[in-house]
Amino acid sequence: MNFDELKIRKAFSDKDWQEIKAHDTWQIFKIMSEFVDGFEKMSKIGPCVSIFGSARTKPEHEYYKLAEEVAYKLTKEGYGIITGGGPGIMEAANKGAKTAGGKSVGLNIELPFEQSSNPYIDSDKLITFDYFFVRKLMFIKYAQGFVVLPGGFGTMDELFEALTLIQTKKIGKFPIVLVGKEYWQGLFDWIKNTLITEKMIAPNDMNLFLLAESADHAVSHINEFYSRYLLKPNF
Repeated sequence: MNFDELKIRKAFSDKDWQEIKAHDTWQIFKIMSEFVDGFEKMSKIGPCVSIFGSARTKPEHEYYKLAEEVAYKLTKEGYGIITGGGPGIMEAANKGAKTAGGKSVGLNIELPFEQSSNPYIDSDKLITFDYFFVRKLMFIKYAQGFVVLPGGFGTMDELFEALTLIQTKKIGKFPIVLVGKEYWQGLFDWIKNTLITEKMIAPNDMNLFLLAESADHAVSHINEFYSRYLLKPNF
């Protein structure tokens, strides 16, 4: 037992501490069950693109319409669409996939507020997770590309995890496209002018992602990438 764990241990009675430890052990099985359920369902779906963005974006917003357009066009190119299963950009992407007659996947997450699944997910392709890290693995393992629309902390988390895994060669390279140029331009410039200038990343790391001008630009970039590479899972 390390020093930090010892300090926490002192805050509990012997009985309570044993219950906590037992809960930790049983939690492993719940985590395993989420992995197994996710692997079984996702392995049957085929080539997909994960689309990310804010849950707070309203249907009348330009970003909602942009996400719907991207998903529709990707679906017409033969890709299924994976989202986080919630409202906003996620709903728009699932709607685009459903309208185009393609596969519409939702990887929902149990939260104490705000997230319930949207109505455009195929009934047999909705999976609900308790653990963010299991859910994020599914996004990456079964996606042949990421399309990232404007969003908050969760969107940034998913974007930078994928970039880190590709940069460190923990997974094979796949296309990552930022859509919504006005929204992403400041981040793009900061990465280019600060991270590279300070030598926190290499100049060629800018090639890990694309800042797309439009929905057509995003779709053509993904198609062009896979005209050179075989579609396959990322782990």
